[in-house]
Amino acid sequence: MSSLFGQQIDNSTKIETLIKNLVTEVEQINAQIKTVQGARPEFLEAGKNWIDKTGQFRGRPLHYPYVGTGSGRGPFVELQDGSIKLDLINGIGIHLMGHGNPRVMQAALRGALSDIVTQGNLQPNKEYTIFSEKIAKLAGKNSRLKYAWLSTCGTMANENALKISRQKNSPARMVISFKNAFAGRSTMMAEVTDNPAYKVGLPEYHEVLRVPFFDKNDPGSTEKALAAMKEIYAKHENNICAFGFEPMLGEGGYQAAPRDFFIPMLEFCKEKGIAVWADEVQTFTRTGELFAFETLGIGQYIDICTIAKTAQVGVTLYTEEYNPKPGLIAGTFSGSSVSLRAGSEILDMLQEGYLGPKGRIMQIHKKFISMLNALNLGSCKGKVQDAGGMGLMIAFTPFDGKKEQVDALSKKLFSNGLICFTCGKDPVRIRFLVPATIQDQEIDLAIEIVEKTILEGV
Repeated sequence: MSSLFGQQIDNSTKIETLIKNLVTEVEQINAQIKTVQGARPEFLEAGKNWIDKTGQFRGRPLHYPYVGTGSGRGPFVELQDGSIKLDLINGIGIHLMGHGNPRVMQAALRGALSDIVTQGNLQPNKEYTIFSEKIAKLAGKNSRLKYAWLSTCGTMANENALKISRQKNSPARMVISFKNAFAGRSTMMAEVTDNPAYKVGLPEYHEVLRVPFFDKNDPGSTEKALAAMKEIYAKHENNICAFGFEPMLGEGGYQAAPRDFFIPMLEFCKEKGIAVWADEVQTFTRTGELFAFETLGIGQYIDICTIAKTAQVGVTLYTEEYNPKPGLIAGTFSGSSVSLRAGSEILDMLQEGYLGPKGRIMQIHKKFISMLNALNLGSCKGKVQDAGGMGLMIAFTPFDGKKEQVDALSKKLFSNGLICFTCGKDPVRIRFLVPATIQDQEIDLAIEIVEKTILEGV
């Protein structure tokens, strides 16, 4: 039987050998990266030029003096000044499998051999279909989610979620969200995001209404959140289209909440016909299960779920009831062939011992948190407070949690070889998005750098 030309490319042993040889060669080069190191004198000037040029052409400087060379191994990444950093922010969560992962590289190379760079909703290739089927079936295991619509990023996935909610519940237009939420950088998602610094000069549309998030120090926080939601509904009633929430606050401070906190609000939304939209752009794959709604056991309530980052593309998942009418959502760009191949491979990799209560993700979480707590009780007493989070999303409050202090600490950690980021408002916290492939000795190294930097002060 004759085969399609595309099948001949897929089945070519010559192409497979070439791909493996390419990846092996890159692996051997990357294997020279062993641990963190400072900048190399002979590359200092060139590294500075890369940093300056990046700032020049985008109109503002980089947050960190970071431009990568394209070489990395696991949690380690090489920068243009010759330094090697322990990367525990991973592109704010994109690189779940770390740097230079051979399986991800092989998948990406396969995608790069496609006849097109970017796939879209009008003319997809098979990678689009394979990824859509895989993520829809995984999402539907513990929820009523049935369909997946692909886009290029989390913001676009969230925009589609809001449009679907508004169409289904038309003419309702208002959204309930948590205080300190983050949803993206478009005009509307900036409105959903509760950070005035991200919308200076933007108009206020007053379409997003806030309820407080869980406060572990307040025994009545669950009742207060539900009461706030009921108060909002009493005022606006049928003008509420959706409850859009992060199962764990991301930029809002990496604060987690128990299942019992969400259930009363979700039950109320179901009673009133309000769409339940879980924004899992950051929590997806990081909480010990694929979805945080699985970790929390709330899948039966979810009408719409959005993911991105780890998936390498944005995805809006929805139930049969919320399947939108033709024309509402589309998108010339649904994702690159490389992203779709790599994302599909990462989903397969996660099934290999990373998930579940005893999976590698939870092992990493427990070790990281216990070591941070040990610092707080020992050499850094009272300076590494409130370590917590979910799975690979880990944070602590340094010193008094003042913005200037924490910003300075994050930059000093970078200088000492550890890449992190900040989150929260009061207090401001240090956060990590830990790669799932990190080894125990590399966690030990991270804690050593944290300890050293804390003791140096800011």
